[in-house]
Amino acid sequence: MTRSLYPADTSRPVLDLSVGDLLRQAAAEVPDRTALISIAPDRGPSTWSYAELLRDAGHAAAWLLERFEPGDHIAVWAPNIPEWIVLQYGTALAGMVLVTTNPALREQELEYALRQSRSVAVAYAESFRGTDMAALVADVLPNLPGITAIPFTTWFQDIRAVDPSGVSFPDVAPGLPTQIQFTSGTTGRPKAAVLRHRSMVTNSDYIRTRCGSPGGAVWVSAMPLFHTAGCGMAGLGNLVQRGTLVLAQIFDPALMLSAVTAYEADVLIGVPAMLKALLAHRDLGSFDYSSLQVIVSGGDAVPADLVETCEKTFGAGFSTVYGQTELSPIVTQTSPQDSAQDNRSTTGRPLWNVEVAILDAATGTVTPVGVEGEICARGYQTMIGYLDMPEETAATIDGDGWLHTGDLGSMDERGYVTVTGRLKDMIIRGGENIYPAEIEAVLLDHPAIINAVVVGVKDEEWGERVAAIVELDPDGAVPSEQELHDLVRASLAPHKTPKAWYVSSDLPRNAMGKLQKFRLQDRIAANALRCLGD
Repeated sequence: MTRSLYPADTSRPVLDLSVGDLLRQAAAEVPDRTALISIAPDRGPSTWSYAELLRDAGHAAAWLLERFEPGDHIAVWAPNIPEWIVLQYGTALAGMVLVTTNPALREQELEYALRQSRSVAVAYAESFRGTDMAALVADVLPNLPGITAIPFTTWFQDIRAVDPSGVSFPDVAPGLPTQIQFTSGTTGRPKAAVLRHRSMVTNSDYIRTRCGSPGGAVWVSAMPLFHTAGCGMAGLGNLVQRGTLVLAQIFDPALMLSAVTAYEADVLIGVPAMLKALLAHRDLGSFDYSSLQVIVSGGDAVPADLVETCEKTFGAGFSTVYGQTELSPIVTQTSPQDSAQDNRSTTGRPLWNVEVAILDAATGTVTPVGVEGEICARGYQTMIGYLDMPEETAATIDGDGWLHTGDLGSMDERGYVTVTGRLKDMIIRGGENIYPAEIEAVLLDHPAIINAVVVGVKDEEWGERVAAIVELDPDGAVPSEQELHDLVRASLAPHKTPKAWYVSSDLPRNAMGKLQKFRLQDRIAANALRCLGD
């Protein structure tokens, strides 16, 4: 290769299956095998065999079809509880589309997600991390007439009372939508990416193959189900391999390490911040993780020293994944059999049946090997589009079918990709995507602030942390850090609240008047900005 263009490797087939048919096949082959083990720090495990999982998903589908129509959008707002998984497969069997939402959303964020996704119902947990989710739903729904509330409190009892034998289930084509997941927008408002059954099923198969996960593998995961990594890589991949998913309701290092020991896990998946927390656990040496064969990580830059430390500490291989929601989600991935250099400094080669190119951001032409440009991909896994956002869809998927990731990277002569930065200014904190414009809009509501800029700055624990730079009205009262912290927390999820606050009266702009955020990041790194309150 002399150009940064990796042709699609067609040596593995695309799995032309719906999510529901995948579950049916798995349950027919291994009905008594354990499919799901739900764990939490404050309760014992709950377990489903494949036959039981299909049974409950069938009850859920029948219950849904009594109330809604195939093609309807059903939102889920809950942490990693088993009801989430059953609803995922129930909507798939019913031919409905699951809308995944972050359980940490605040009222206005939830309202936006439900409205933008055209949801007809929202299924929700009672609480999450001290937030009364039921109360928030009650506050939001009067603004959204026509949306049905589905509390998970007695949901298993409700669906199991429905006899699915007399219900006519629709034929669900693999090319139809299965999920809507929210991702970054150019304006900072999240966009609703519509993903196909075929794309998510096939991608989960390829990920498991590349990382060397054995058939019937036991995976331990605390990855949020509302992300494609949680419900796709870990969840759907589990069905593909007829394996066992040990699903943690929340990330807790002791819980995760105990699960690896108790269930003799083959694979552990987590974003870098999770892996760092596991390595830092004071009782790490008291657990038995000799069963681990591979650790899978991504969602954020994976440092080379973290890969090395995990390999040495856990005695397992390592596989780094790279992608984004719009690509269902993984595009490139390393293999545990890759060289140490490749595994620690690249995101690997493209997976099967996807073309990957590095395109010059200005001209759109393919760059020579080794030359930085925008990482672009096209293939079976490309999203259908952003729901009700044709302009944004056209800006992301060009006329030649290339999906523009907004990430900068380079490709070597073998097709290995190295991610070098982001064209987009989205912040990734511990695997969570944060959109600066959302936070900036909240800060600009403060009467003393005339300009607000939010950037990501490097952080050893989280990958990035959120920093805010404000330009204050010279005639106004100077707000305190606590005051601004409370302002953001009242409107947005906790992980979006800035951890560092700065003041500047000279925000850098280019000749066109566009703000240069990278220069502010440089000033923060050089301690050249005044902290709020100094």
